[in-house]
Amino acid sequence: MAKELFNKELKERLGVSALYEQEDKEDPTVYVKFFDIFSNWTWYVMESREQEDGDYLFFGFVAGMENELGYFSLRELESVNKKFPRIERDLHFKPTLLSNIRKKYKEPYRPYPKL
Repeated sequence: MAKELFNKELKERLGVSALYEQEDKEDPTVYVKFFDIFSNWTWYVMESREQEDGDYLFFGFVAGMENELGYFSLRELESVNKKFPRIERDLHFKPTLLSNIRKKYKEPYRPYPKL
């Protein structure tokens, strides 16, 4: 049985913010890290919301071909695992500030965008 990447219990235990809850913070907290074991793609979750269909919509920092803030879903991550499990949640990741993640990828400091 494949391990679950994310669920309601994990969201509550890890303290993940709801969508838009951190939009007034200049340097929001990153709570969860997902990564592809076969590439350099990494997804850092700052906020999430459970959808009516049970999926989760995330907002966070995505490091891949380019680095950017954006939305992604649990279903998208799980779809990559259909043939062979390759997306994992970093069990040792500790919540940190977005600025620390940006430093890791040599990204310049940018305040969290205000809408």
